[in-house]
This record gives sequence, structure tokens and C-alpha cells, in this order.
Amino acid sequence: MQGALPKVGETARVKGFARGNRAGRERLLTMGLTPGTEFTITRVAPLGDPVEIRVRGFALSLRKDEFALLTLEEGTR
Repeated sequence: MQGALPKVGETARVKGFARGNRAGRERLLTMGLTPGTEFTITRVAPLGDPVEIRVRGFALSLRKDEFALLTLEEGTR
């Protein structure tokens, strides 16, 4: 499942990244979103951008286009 936004309170696990945006992938990896990492959606702005997630014990805000680079494991929501 690529780029599908879970609802607030749902947990998801990173499976991988979309192809073609190496800089975006490296940025997400630097922020701790490595394959296998679980995170929880904590807030979504009224217009859907940005999205706040809780990952590795800290809050992280991602723009919609950054979130769309994530491929999530099925059934982790």
C-alpha cells in the first residue's frame, strides 16, 4: 500500500519507499523511517497537510508528498 494515509490513532509499519525520489527517500531514512519501523498517526491538519506521526518516541511532521513516498505493510493499520 503506497501513500495511503491511515486514520488518526492507527498504527502502520514502513515496508519500503516509492521509486524515483532518492533525495526524499534519504530524508525519510535520516528521520528514522527505516523499513520495519512502526509509527502512529497522531494528527492530520485540516486540509490534510502536514501529517504528524509518532515514531521511535518522538513526534514528526511530514508533508503529504513526503508521506506518499512511504510504502506501508498491508494489515498494519
